[in-house]
Amino acid sequence: MKIGVPKEIKNHEYRVGLTPASVRELTERGHMVLVQNGAGAAIGLTDAQYTAAGAALAADAATVFAQSEMIVKVKEPQAQECAMLRPGQILYTYLHLAPDPEQTAALVKSRAVCIAYETITGPGGGLPLLAPMSEVAGRMAVQAGAAHLEKSKGGMGILLGGVPGVAASHVVIIGAGTVGTNALQMAVGLGARVTVIDKNVDRLRHLDLIFGNRVNTVFSNAHSIEEAVLDADLVIGGVLIPGAAAPKLVTADMVTRMKKGAVMVDVAIDQGGCFETSHATTHAEPTFVVDGVVHYCVANMPGAVARTSTFALNHATIGHAIALADKGWQRALADDAHLRNGLNVAGGKVTYEAVANDLGYEFVSADKLLR
Repeated sequence: MKIGVPKEIKNHEYRVGLTPASVRELTERGHMVLVQNGAGAAIGLTDAQYTAAGAALAADAATVFAQSEMIVKVKEPQAQECAMLRPGQILYTYLHLAPDPEQTAALVKSRAVCIAYETITGPGGGLPLLAPMSEVAGRMAVQAGAAHLEKSKGGMGILLGGVPGVAASHVVIIGAGTVGTNALQMAVGLGARVTVIDKNVDRLRHLDLIFGNRVNTVFSNAHSIEEAVLDADLVIGGVLIPGAAAPKLVTADMVTRMKKGAVMVDVAIDQGGCFETSHATTHAEPTFVVDGVVHYCVANMPGAVARTSTFALNHATIGHAIALADKGWQRALADDAHLRNGLNVAGGKVTYEAVANDLGYEFVSADKLLR
């Protein structure tokens, strides 16, 4: 199969779909890999490393898209990239379609086969291709929150862990999944006073066993969220409904009553955000202020640590990339129910139920499409 790796063009996005090591895995199996010039240069992955791994180089993205049967990316395709997709071409990347009707419409129009990292499931449950970036984003959320609590960044001017004689900051983490757990580890490590909120009591029990009295575990409901948020110095939102738009758990009314100079980091912004006042931002302009509360809502947070993120992501994605290349998308999906869950759009049809429901499309199951 001919596999293409274009350079990412989203604002401050330096990750790359395949590392040279991943390219070698594919070329040694007889596949051709075409990499756009400079695709990994920003994170120290040179064109020479790609050619040594067996890749060919292309001068521009148009050539990559035109000559490839499968496109491997990191972030969702931008409008000009969607326009280069063609019927039957495989797109393998993060998509986050539920809060993005424009991208969904463009992918439906393209009739390409669009497989989303974030909805591929794993044998033990969970979302193994989303997990590494959730780990990065959860850890970064605490770093970003701590930085923006500084007065020069618009915050109230407090140190996350406090000092002897001065209280530590109160960090509230909504969602105890991969994002929340990694944020929790960082916040506890920095000495913050931490509350974690989730509706899965078994998950809260697990965290209580690990962290004991260093964290406060709270069952999630409207009252408990409101109570915690109003006392918080930093709120981190890490809730997820696979493939669907994130629920708005922190209302605009709550934000108006929060401490002035508090910080909110919405890690769920890729799926529309879990704060009612959120809208997506970029690394160039990461924050905005609503009612005196700083909002950090960067939609590609792991892109700020692009080298770490690229290697972590490739470890998770290369197995399915090999399966798609070796077998073709129809057989690969037929053979693997977990990979089949990643199919979001194909042949002009929406094949992921949560996306179809959120955006008003007719749902056509991947099983039906394959038949």
